[in-house]
Amino acid sequence: MSTIARPPRRSAFFLSDRTGITIEMLGHSLLRQFENLSFTEITLPYLDTTEKAETIVAQINDCAVLDGMRPLIFSTFVNPEIRAILDSANALHLDCFNIFISPLETELGIRSSHTMGHSHRVEDGMDYGHRIEAIRYTLEHDDGISHRNWQQAGIILIGVSRSGKTPTCLYLALQYGICAANYPLTPEDFRYRQLPAELRNLRDKLFGFTTDPVRLHQIRNERKPGSEYASLKNCEYEVREAEALMRQEGIPYLDATNKSIEELATAVLHEVKLERKIY
Repeated sequence: MSTIARPPRRSAFFLSDRTGITIEMLGHSLLRQFENLSFTEITLPYLDTTEKAETIVAQINDCAVLDGMRPLIFSTFVNPEIRAILDSANALHLDCFNIFISPLETELGIRSSHTMGHSHRVEDGMDYGHRIEAIRYTLEHDDGISHRNWQQAGIILIGVSRSGKTPTCLYLALQYGICAANYPLTPEDFRYRQLPAELRNLRDKLFGFTTDPVRLHQIRNERKPGSEYASLKNCEYEVREAEALMRQEGIPYLDATNKSIEELATAVLHEVKLERKIY
């Protein structure tokens, strides 16, 4: 029986004269559009001298020989000398500053500052303060730990345990500066068929997550294998009762099963009309 040969993995470099966070996120998002191809992704930050650039070009050229095809380079460089060195590599070089900044300069009729690291500088003390305060608040109000100052929350996520509430809250705090709390719905809440007392006056801040019971069973079984908490029967019960309670109380909710943290956070922002606090 013949097998279908998989395409070879192709090297993809994310290069920057600063942290590399911006180009790594953009490059990774672009590569995900090619679902049938495999990539070896390499992130190299702080390439801020021509000597470092020349060393990287040698590494990239070696990959071209080993892979049998040109690597891909995604980069953000304001230094034209470094950019020129990378252009000499045996690779497809996509410098995103060059791609976007040049047309913007032409359209706006002015030259950009060409300053390194502007997208990640702590220039705005208010933005930085919002981020730190949001993270602190979110950690203090994770999993219903604290019931103090819940009115301060921009959003309170509810749902069964392990449905994605905590990572989404942390993402909202870190990326958007939003104070996000979360509360796990438990069999105790289902027994009385009503919201916990501490949440009843906060309906305008509540948003729910649900999930597929089979997937929930798999996730919980990794944490507490063989337990009643992780059993498929219990997961089916909790998901069913949580959805019924949220419908009864008029709380909007979404299925988090196959969504990434980024997708969940964006959906929450859109559905609840939250305004981001930082950029």
